[in-house]
Amino acid sequence: MKLTNPLLIPRRFSTTIQPQTRLPPLQPPKSPQQNIAIINEYICRQILDEHPDIRTLKSLHSKIIFDQTLRSNPSIAIKLMRAYAACGQPSITHHLFEEITDKNVVLLNVLIRSYVNNRLYQDALLVYKSKSSYGINPDHYTFPFVLKACSGTENLRVGIQVHGSVVRVGVDSNLFVGNGLVALYGKCGCLLEARRVLDEMPERDAVSWNSLITGYAQYGRFDDALAVCREMEVLSVKPNASTMAGLLPAVTNATAENVSFVKELFMKSDKDSVVSWNVMIAMYVSNSMSMSAVEVYSEMEACGIEPDAVTVASVLPACGDLSALLLGRRIHEYVERKRLRPNLLLENALINMYAKCGCLDDARKVFDEMLYRDVVSWTSMISGYGMNGKGRIAVALFLKMLASGPTPDHIAFVSVISACSHAGLLDEGRYCYKLMTKEYRLMPRLEHCACMVDLLGRAGLIDEAYGFIKKMPMEPNERIWGALLSSCRVYSNLNIGLQAADHLFQLVPEHAGYYVLLSNIYAKAGRWEDVTTVRSIMKGKGIKKVPGISNVELNRRVHSFLAGDQSHPQSKKIYEELDVLLGKMKEVGYVPKTDSALHDVEEEDKENHLVVHSEKLAIVFVIINTKPGTPIRITKNLRVCGDCHIAIKLISKIVGRDIVVRDMNRFHHFQNGICSCDDYW
Repeated sequence: MKLTNPLLIPRRFSTTIQPQTRLPPLQPPKSPQQNIAIINEYICRQILDEHPDIRTLKSLHSKIIFDQTLRSNPSIAIKLMRAYAACGQPSITHHLFEEITDKNVVLLNVLIRSYVNNRLYQDALLVYKSKSSYGINPDHYTFPFVLKACSGTENLRVGIQVHGSVVRVGVDSNLFVGNGLVALYGKCGCLLEARRVLDEMPERDAVSWNSLITGYAQYGRFDDALAVCREMEVLSVKPNASTMAGLLPAVTNATAENVSFVKELFMKSDKDSVVSWNVMIAMYVSNSMSMSAVEVYSEMEACGIEPDAVTVASVLPACGDLSALLLGRRIHEYVERKRLRPNLLLENALINMYAKCGCLDDARKVFDEMLYRDVVSWTSMISGYGMNGKGRIAVALFLKMLASGPTPDHIAFVSVISACSHAGLLDEGRYCYKLMTKEYRLMPRLEHCACMVDLLGRAGLIDEAYGFIKKMPMEPNERIWGALLSSCRVYSNLNIGLQAADHLFQLVPEHAGYYVLLSNIYAKAGRWEDVTTVRSIMKGKGIKKVPGISNVELNRRVHSFLAGDQSHPQSKKIYEELDVLLGKMKEVGYVPKTDSALHDVEEEDKENHLVVHSEKLAIVFVIINTKPGTPIRITKNLRVCGDCHIAIKLISKIVGRDIVVRDMNRFHHFQNGICSCDDYW
């Protein structure tokens, strides 16, 4: 029989037109709620992997309960436990764990992890301790989370027991277990043990080194923390945002060399993380490098990194230190736009910034709008009123805090007594000090004693202030003797002034300001030979007076001026305008207060020296660069001298400007020839 090749059979094609087959329309993907209606294992896994919200999760769970196949599936059980943990429901995760008959180490790990990730460390440790009752042996996935729970509770005793179990189980060479041990010992202050564990690890990553850095930094061992950073460099381990974050606790009062090294570290790290920028800003602020902090913030904005609440709370103190009000307001607008409030830390920083810029109405508005206030909130507002000479308002707010706010602490009493001192409220200051010691039973600290000496001294009660010092239960410090010496200069008390100066020269022999104060006291008494002697001692010891620096913010930049400064690009114009202004001042009776100048120069030289004090240059700079009537805000690192105080009162009247000057002690608000301090400063 001959086979026919089917490929050679002629094909017959129908001429009948067949109707087109229509494809069904594309359906949009089903939502988790729609999928739940037709549940099966695949859909169940899909929903659980998509991190459902708690409502969807509970709906799915109810379907699983009535499906025997799904209910007995261990993989589904694990995913369900993880999903509840991710929704912040570790108690439900625990309930699911208890319902499972065949428990294993994977389920145990999920449960421990759910408690740890929700910061319920004690519960995590209780589950770990009960493992033997379930007949489960821990593995290398169990220990990292248990060690994290020990770190979170700083439970060194249990941590050491866990370390023993790690060795017995034989997982001590595991990278993640090793990292957990380094973090535990570092957190608990066992830094030698943390270092030993790190050195014995066969494998290490950035987390290993960062854990040790964090441990050193938390206990103030900044040099050791930076030494570890240098080791990382040698081993080509790149620093990251966590490296920077680990250094944060130890950046206060860092040396110039260490600040420079952290800056280099920052330049090499990942700048896409806001954490690294926050550390740099915090470091500069805590080391009184406010200008650098503001510059980093500006660079951060230019790089397109969005600040968070921590950034804002960190940079606002720098704005306050520099009286950079325009930047501070811009940051406040950002806070409102991004809805970062309510946030207690951030709101306290806003109050502090506005108070340091002399904007008490803005500070009070933030204070009044707060949903919750702690003692820092109240203290910042009280301190702001005190620094601005609003002593009576400060005392009234303090009494309101006593009636309805938190219990005052040591700092709150420092703020209110200081406010009384600046405003000359002698009786109120004495009352607050007695209230602190008698009713609240707070032991006076050196800060409180300094405020009391300042309060009494400013009121002219020099003998009483000196008697207060002699009765102190602790040794007086520089600030206390300095307050007494300053009062002796104002009230020309040479005898007690000499005793105060003697103590100061023993405590801080290189501090130029106290030599100048003593020199002024001698000059007031007409003892010119002693003036010359003091100046000779300063010259012989190489002691130079700290230069006065005045800062002013203009066009998103902070400009700094020194006395006699000619480095500014507009110096020529500034000095020309200053000469014109000086002529107008003399026309209305200005006579330079030459006792504010050095006493070993001629009278004409004294006048020339006073004219170019830094605050005068800063004020003229603003006058020539802003519209008439624009307020002027100056920050100075030293106390405003008597001559500048007189001059600025006259300038405020001549040019019709409100001038706010913050010196090292307080604010002076000059308006129409009058200062808010009423010349009591």
